Amino acid sequence: MLLTSLLLAAAQPAAAPPASPPANRAAERALFKQIVEMQTVTGKTAEFRKLTTLLTSEFRKAGMTTVVKDHDGTQTLIARWKAPRPSGKKPILLLAHMDVVEAKAADWKNPPFEFREEKGFYLGRGSSDNKAALTGVVLALQKLKASGWAPNRDIVVLFTGDEETGMKSVKRASTEWRDLIDAEYALNFDAGGGALYKDGRVDAYYLQIAEKTYADFKLRVENEGGHSSAPRPDNAIYALAGALKNLEEYRFEPMINPATRAFFERIAAGDKGSFGELVTKWLENPTDRRTADLLEANEPGYTRTRCVATQLSGGHAPNALPQRAEANVNCRIFPGVSFDQVKADLQRIAGKDVTVTLDTDSSTPPTDVSPLRDDLVAAYQAAVRTRFATASIIPVQSAGATDGAYLRAVGIPVYGVGGLWGYLTEPSNAHGLDERVVVEGFHDQVPIIADLIRRVGS
Repeated sequence: MLLTSLLLAAAQPAAAPPASPPANRAAERALFKQIVEMQTVTGKTAEFRKLTTLLTSEFRKAGMTTVVKDHDGTQTLIARWKAPRPSGKKPILLLAHMDVVEAKAADWKNPPFEFREEKGFYLGRGSSDNKAALTGVVLALQKLKASGWAPNRDIVVLFTGDEETGMKSVKRASTEWRDLIDAEYALNFDAGGGALYKDGRVDAYYLQIAEKTYADFKLRVENEGGHSSAPRPDNAIYALAGALKNLEEYRFEPMINPATRAFFERIAAGDKGSFGELVTKWLENPTDRRTADLLEANEPGYTRTRCVATQLSGGHAPNALPQRAEANVNCRIFPGVSFDQVKADLQRIAGKDVTVTLDTDSSTPPTDVSPLRDDLVAAYQAAVRTRFATASIIPVQSAGATDGAYLRAVGIPVYGVGGLWGYLTEPSNAHGLDERVVVEGFHDQVPIIADLIRRVGS
């Protein structure tokens, strides 16, 4: 998930023990390279089959059984470590995704699916989102098996095949395959994670307990059109342009929940400058629109629902008045706000000449904040502190969407708990050119994830 560079709380230099020994690092790197170089993008089913075949073999090393589901042009992998002496507790689910965003080779300096190491980073499409964490989960489970540890409840893994597109993997898992993945809660390795300063100071690790709802709305204007030599007063393009201008200037009502409050309290505690004062003022009165608007300019998306135009089409000929103009408006909706409420707001903004509809196929289900669990927070913090002795755990809400929404929607709480870390000032370029992860961060995650699973699975 994206981490703000404005979290300036004081932190001590990380007194970190050595990471993986050289022999382990070579094996970890080799597996990561194999996984990154498989082009698991939408439509390339054969590449997913290669990956699930590899992962099935790797899970076998951890003593786990696997089920691979072919569906919707992709695959989903479900693995299970059965507890030899069950305690009666429900399983814990580990969640990640195998698919990556498509990459246009002509835009990249090096081939996007060529794994490489450069200046302290591992690079390649999907390295950050989400193959580093996926590989880390596999390696951690192997590490636990090799150590002789066994869980007292089943550990279930769900690796989906279309998180970046239709999310049909998790939709099916949460419904028709529910018996294979049902759990007390899920640990989502497509969220959370840690942040370090370049001088080695650890800022924090982040526990994702909520996420915004994803939804696309269509704004459409239609009329009879006509000859361009005789302009009419109800031009479809002008009407749509006016609606989009209104949207650009509109701000939804500010909101706060336990996840965003914890996030901003962290900023307020550490930033003694003007931004910290602004955050403190807003925390004292989260309904203060003016203060929230100023805060939103610095931290877009964290104080409310946000909607933005992302695609535009209109007209059918250069010498004809447009009969139709349409825009896609992408919304990231704050937990607790309904689709109907957002649609009504958009309709009011757009005006009577514009029709607003929800693209139901694109939306994720609205979900509430997962309740904080003291046992999980303690386990996560203890696991992280095996590597970073002073690291704290900060609950957050992510502005993006993950598979976790579908699990929350059917009553399985979800917690983003990545072991991976990156630098606050060095973006991972997820979904972009030269996507990458920090080499040390990649290897550090393995013992962190293993320790976390040991603690929650014992």
